[in-house]
Amino acid sequence: DRELSASEAERASKKYKQVEYMQEHVGETFEGTISGVTEWGVYVEEVNTKCEGMIKLRELGDDFYTLDEKNYAIVGEKSKKRFQLGDTIKFKVVSADLDRKTLDYSLVK
Repeated sequence: DRELSASEAERASKKYKQVEYMQEHVGETFEGTISGVTEWGVYVEEVNTKCEGMIKLRELGDDFYTLDEKNYAIVGEKSKKRFQLGDTIKFKVVSADLDRKTLDYSLVK
């Protein structure tokens, strides 16, 4: 389907540009909104540029986090700390991989 592949190409192109942009900002701190939660991490979208990256659960600290699917959140087992869809957080750009078109972020406490 031609329309589907066109929108996939557009998405891939946008992601490439986002990663390319963030390569210049590795190590810098930004503000973002949690745009998704999964069993393996939290997707965060930078407020101004909409560059979306991932904070892996193991990067969140010394707690074990589990997914609360009903509430679109991840919750720390001991601390009960919650990261929920729509929350605003500060993050640092850890890596920007153009080959994989991925952005890795870490939480700034």
